[in-house]
Amino acid sequence: MDELIARLVANVGIDKGAAEKAIGIILEFLRKDGPPDKVQALIDRLPGAEQLLQQQESLGGASMFAMGGIMGAGTKMMGAGLSMGQVQGVTREIIAYAREKVGDDLVGEIVGSIPGLSQFV
Repeated sequence: MDELIARLVANVGIDKGAAEKAIGIILEFLRKDGPPDKVQALIDRLPGAEQLLQQQESLGGASMFAMGGIMGAGTKMMGAGLSMGQVQGVTREIIAYAREKVGDDLVGEIVGSIPGLSQFV
């Protein structure tokens, strides 16, 4: 996750803590709303992803608000201090990173299975 965190800091302009929270929020969103087997395969193939999720869950960071879905994930990231532009930038960077690490097919299947997500990536 260090590589992805550094990428978010450099390309989106957020600090390390916000980057970690945003990654946790997006992975938790994918875990809840995406196809479980495909999302777990993605998490398993992203070094440090499972540990980051566990860390965020233990801090309560990934479940700050009750709203679910894509709007809930965006609200959670804005609640963590990101602007709407940063939320979009973070989402695009995380999806691009996932495509680089695990391939377009798996990521495309996950994105395609979640209504509305494709318009953000």
